[in-house]
Amino acid sequence: MPVIIGVLILIFFIAYVIPADPARAWAGPRARPDQVEALRERYHLNDPLYLQIYYYLKNLFLHFDLGISATTHRPVLNDLKAFFPATFELAFFAFLLAVIIGVPLGVISALKRNKLIDHFSRVISLVGVSTPLFWSALLLQFLLYFKLGWLPAFGRLSVEIHRFTGFILLDSVLNRNWVAFTDGFKRLILPSVTLAFYTMGYLVRITRGSMLEVLESEYVTMAKAKGLPERIIYYRHALKNAIIPPITVLGINFGWLLAGTVLLETIFAWPGMGRYAAGSIIQVDLPAIVGYTMVVALVMIISNLIVDIAYSIIDPRVRVGGKLQ
Repeated sequence: MPVIIGVLILIFFIAYVIPADPARAWAGPRARPDQVEALRERYHLNDPLYLQIYYYLKNLFLHFDLGISATTHRPVLNDLKAFFPATFELAFFAFLLAVIIGVPLGVISALKRNKLIDHFSRVISLVGVSTPLFWSALLLQFLLYFKLGWLPAFGRLSVEIHRFTGFILLDSVLNRNWVAFTDGFKRLILPSVTLAFYTMGYLVRITRGSMLEVLESEYVTMAKAKGLPERIIYYRHALKNAIIPPITVLGINFGWLLAGTVLLETIFAWPGMGRYAAGSIIQVDLPAIVGYTMVVALVMIISNLIVDIAYSIIDPRVRVGGKLQ
């Protein structure tokens, strides 16, 4: 809770010092001065910063009210509920791709140090962490959509289905509409691969470095001297200790994946929270911006909590109180 309040105060402070006039942006260029002033009074924009924060926290904690969006004229909470499934689905599949490819590639790279596969994985990871997200998106669109025509590059679904949960793949299965499932899966590939590329590259480097450090430890040398099979040494003992730093990276990067969709969803016309936030920033829609930032901050906090729990499961020395055995 202190982190959430701190994020809110920071966002309100940044919004307070920007030169743009939110009320004028919401009212439009042809609005009369009295209409602009009415908007300022409605959203407490004439009040000092501490009073604006007070009113927002009061509505948030007493009524779970994130305010009314000045552009959509709907409650921000309802907008976020509508757009969250699309963003979460995209971030989740990008996360799975990064884990499925990044961790094994980092382990193999460490076990085959200075071999061809090691050089290949290091090049891939370097390209992944060095390439801007928008450049990867545009490049994949150009190659796989415009040139080859293998995958669709815009939108989330081209057919109508009944929405149960908001998650397209799950709703397609519940509707038993396999055409919609195939179409939704194809449209998910390009943005999720683009989003996963950076995290995968970073994860390969972290996993490789951690694995190399563990392989040089004394207990691994002792296990080899005892004649234990390499498969048991590497995957039962070494990997279990080397996986701690990659788990930290994954916990932090899941929140980054969720926040990193702002630009990506705009490029791929993906109807999620990122595109909603991008439109809100252009319109200086402060309630929507603050609400979106709160959701991202909350996901980051939950991700770090899951990482702490995973520590205690993987490493028995870790205790809830933070003490080592």
